[in-house]
Amino acid sequence: MLADKLRKSVLQSAIQGKLTEQLATDDKVEDLLQAIKEEKELLIKEKKIKKQKPLPEITEDEIPFAIPENWKWVRLGEIGIWEAGTTPSRSKSEYYINGKIPWVKTGDLTDSILKSVTENITQLALEETSLKIKPVGSVLIAMYGATIGKVSILGIEATTNQACCACVTYKNIYNKYIFYYLISQRDNFKKMGAGGAQPNISREKIIKTIMPLPPLAEQKRIVEKLDNVLANIDELKANEEKLSILQKNFPDKLKKSILQSAIQGKLTEQLATDDNVEDLLQAIKEEKERLIKEKKIKKQKLLLEITEEEIPFEIPKNWKWVRLGKVIELISGRDLTKDKYNNNYEGIPYITGASNFNNNNLIIDRWTDKATSIAVKNDILLTCKGTIGEIIVLKEDKVHIARQIMAIRLLYGNFDYIKWYIISQIDKLKSMGKSIIPGISREMILNYLIPLPPLAEQKRIVEKLDKLLADIEELKIE
Repeated sequence: MLADKLRKSVLQSAIQGKLTEQLATDDKVEDLLQAIKEEKELLIKEKKIKKQKPLPEITEDEIPFAIPENWKWVRLGEIGIWEAGTTPSRSKSEYYINGKIPWVKTGDLTDSILKSVTENITQLALEETSLKIKPVGSVLIAMYGATIGKVSILGIEATTNQACCACVTYKNIYNKYIFYYLISQRDNFKKMGAGGAQPNISREKIIKTIMPLPPLAEQKRIVEKLDNVLANIDELKANEEKLSILQKNFPDKLKKSILQSAIQGKLTEQLATDDNVEDLLQAIKEEKERLIKEKKIKKQKLLLEITEEEIPFEIPKNWKWVRLGKVIELISGRDLTKDKYNNNYEGIPYITGASNFNNNNLIIDRWTDKATSIAVKNDILLTCKGTIGEIIVLKEDKVHIARQIMAIRLLYGNFDYIKWYIISQIDKLKSMGKSIIPGISREMILNYLIPLPPLAEQKRIVEKLDKLLADIEELKIE
């Protein structure tokens, strides 16, 4: 995202001294380093800290970029006291139950001020382990796993586990400048931690990391500038995320809108030259009677009369509301016992449910020679129990379907119009099937309403939809 790239760029500019104006009135950075040296010596004398091993001199080869004249490259170990915590024994419940002392884990770090944690420890754990309470203002960095480089500033007194390294900065170091510098170096820390089974950076690696150090006044100017700029970038990122969601969802919403317009007769021009829809209904009736006579389909039960209250929207004058059962044959599925199917690629494919549906293709993993509930090529398979509302147009010559599936077979008319209509109704069909065990019955499908246009109009609608929906597919963002 642009916001993420911009954030990295701004942080990089800040640590190179390019984000703020360098002022001649600033104290010399050498004076700052001298003050740190004196503070460190006093803390050692008072036995508040131990004397450190000298850190390696910074070589020219280590320096990645030029910095202003009144800045100086230092190692992170020179600007604060860095310590990792520990995890009290989990076998001792008295270390955790009713604990009141915040104990920070890497998952608590959020690149912001940390004011709450997910777990506390007891005073006993503090007394019997090497844990130390870190003061408000300590800078924390994650050293292990996927969270490497995540940071926070303590807004509360807290202890940490061994995966968190805490820095208590010296007096002339602005903790928030260190906080921003650590964020700017996250990618480098991740590279430093790569290579092992469990990625990690050690305290030793952290304190040896070099950092450009400005005078204290300049540190504060940089932080003030970053606070303002990064707040704007955060707002940009939030807007980018909203836009990304809109872009991702837009094609599907547009598709639904176009399908709705199509089934309402608003997508195409109504022509006076079209046949009367009553003629189509008569042709369907005759076709059904022929198939019944030839014993290719069974005679249906009478469908329910359509009431005014059921009609969801107006349709053109030469269209008619009918029950779906008027124009289709509905084949219900039937389960097979284990002894009637195999996994040996023998017989007719046996489709048991939504797990066999993969976009517009079937995953076939069972076969049978005992097929009775047979769907054939171009039937619309609809999952009706369990995971309901999944559909696919059958490409195979024939399959046996289990009771979780129904096959919708057009008796007479434009197949693609019926297909698109059913697709447009998927959300409604799913809502109809909500119960303790989700399911839609045979009667629900047969008595479902469909707006029926003349055949010529069905064809025009399909031609229009094919073109528009193909264009919409190209809008989709992977």
